Amino acid sequence: MKIKIAAITDTGKERTNNEDAFIICPDLSKQVWTLNETPTYIQLNEYGAILVVADGMGGTNAGEVASSIAVESIRNSFSRDKIELVISNNTIEDYLRNCILKADELINKRIINDPETVGMGTTIVVCWIYKDIAHVAWCGDSRCYVYNAFKGLKLLSKDHSLVQELIDKGEITEKESFTHPDNSVITRCLGDVNSQPCPDIVNYSINPNDILLLCSDGLCGYCTNKEIKKVIERNSIDVMKCRDELMKLALDAGGYDNICIALASIIGDEQRVPSVVSTKQKLYMKIRNLLKL
Repeated sequence: MKIKIAAITDTGKERTNNEDAFIICPDLSKQVWTLNETPTYIQLNEYGAILVVADGMGGTNAGEVASSIAVESIRNSFSRDKIELVISNNTIEDYLRNCILKADELINKRIINDPETVGMGTTIVVCWIYKDIAHVAWCGDSRCYVYNAFKGLKLLSKDHSLVQELIDKGEITEKESFTHPDNSVITRCLGDVNSQPCPDIVNYSINPNDILLLCSDGLCGYCTNKEIKKVIERNSIDVMKCRDELMKLALDAGGYDNICIALASIIGDEQRVPSVVSTKQKLYMKIRNLLKL
């Protein structure tokens, strides 16, 4: 398979500082860590690729410090020698969990040593694309989606948040969660000195023409899944344009929070660009989905 990655972050329209952070590595074998897009599709290498998004919190209490520590910690955890050990021992899930716990430990050490950072914390979502599997680990309400033209948009992660718990109990709907007074309350994060984080992990089998999206709630907290799907659907051929249009969607929704978006487009070895889905195929998919209801 081949991969192309594009990412972006923005302070938004209401905030004065950006507490979101991200880092990507499209080639873990060469340790090509970057904040920029890959200009072309590259072969998915023997160690895979990784995307990380963190949404810091704490306002004046250094939320951006927490998110920066988190992404840098993940980067340090994915050196070649460490990856080789994980792969040889087949301990990917345990390792991802421990990477997040390590990031939490470093954030807490900073809080202890720097009283001005007391109260800071961060969410995190990590997607390690290895062979034909996307290994996704997260704490908080930063999300990971997958889009496929034939299957639509699917949320791979599940928010660790108060409104998600209310949705699960049937007390509110997903639509009502957008305007709920406690929609910013998360139930798990890094940097909580009173509680060790408990990351969740899912494994997703990747298909050619999949697009993986990692984002902070500056996007998914103000834009519905339906709106996000439409943008990706219209721009699935060009992942960089898709990134920019998703950012525009979040800003047009008000830009009330910092926004972070990271996309990975996957194609087959023989492809040059993602496959285009015809109107006839879209109609077929629509009918098929209706028959499933």
